[in-house]
Amino acid sequence: MKKYALTAIAAGFLALGLMATACRPEPPAPAVATATEGEAEDTMTVALTPEALRTAGIETAEAGVRLIAPVVRVPGEIAFNPRRVAHIAARAAGRIEKLFAYEGDRVGKGQPLALFYSKDFLSLQAELLQALERSRRDEPDAAERNASLALLESARKRIRLLDVPDEELAEIERTGSAVSFLTIRAPLGGSVVEGLIHTGDYVEPGANLFRLADLSTVRADLHVFEKDLALVGAGSETVIRAAAFPGRVFPGRIFQMGNVVDEKTRTIEARVDLANPSGDLRPGMYVDAEIRSSGRREVFGVPSAAVLDFDKGQAVFVRTGEGLFVLRKVAAGVSVEGFTEILSGLKAGEIVATTGSFFLKSELLKSSLEEE
Repeated sequence: MKKYALTAIAAGFLALGLMATACRPEPPAPAVATATEGEAEDTMTVALTPEALRTAGIETAEAGVRLIAPVVRVPGEIAFNPRRVAHIAARAAGRIEKLFAYEGDRVGKGQPLALFYSKDFLSLQAELLQALERSRRDEPDAAERNASLALLESARKRIRLLDVPDEELAEIERTGSAVSFLTIRAPLGGSVVEGLIHTGDYVEPGANLFRLADLSTVRADLHVFEKDLALVGAGSETVIRAAAFPGRVFPGRIFQMGNVVDEKTRTIEARVDLANPSGDLRPGMYVDAEIRSSGRREVFGVPSAAVLDFDKGQAVFVRTGEGLFVLRKVAAGVSVEGFTEILSGLKAGEIVATTGSFFLKSELLKSSLEEE
């Protein structure tokens, strides 16, 4: 009898449990459904509930055509601005008596660099003073007077060939005395890039003494590949970056294109002058440049935010229904002003995910891992 009573009580509890389970509300549906992968890559789909769409902030855009100025990316290096470089050579034979500037020094225009002892300079001064004295004589004959003046002017010209400024020449004539040393001066302000002499050196005419460069402006020599020549030219805007200064850009404009294609690299040189007031850009430094094409053209594509890296290529998520997005591999071209060219894999009018596309990618990968 007790056995039957216990069985009846257990049956009652079981019935109550089943009734409680039947009355309990069902849990909410998951926000993101599992991604399904069929036989083809086009069937890799992410399904989102309306709540998930709002939470992820998914935004879409239509694939279409836009006018853009293509950007060409090229390597290059910084070089001296040849208009701001000066080679100083000896204009007569002689000895370096004293140095005032050395390699690495900054000098101003006209600043003395060295004192130079030259017998030729002394001889020319003697001829100048003799011609000057003769020109001051009261010659009654006009022909003699003109000859004296011509001789004086000839002596002046020969001294000027030694790079003697007019004010120093006038001082020699005023005092009537020759100076012992020729002062070598900087023809421009800048840095002493090379100092090729030492005190006491004897040099012949034409020997290199100094090389000066004004680095407040430099030149970028960019190497444009042959296939991109139709997109760039004189006047194209450039943005140049150097690895030494991450985050900084140096804007410029191509002022000249080379005339010869390098046989080995199949590139042609594009030249850009850059302002360099702080001297950060140094000749020999490697740079990367973005060249904006001088002409605009129609390009089919999508906003750049829609294009994702996927499986060693690019892909987009195409909307195929309410909350349904299919992964589609595409071939991407140039990217300009937030717009990316699509060469294949997409048709005009198709809707792609832009903002939130990374969320779709993460859900797809997560689902794939769960299946594995």
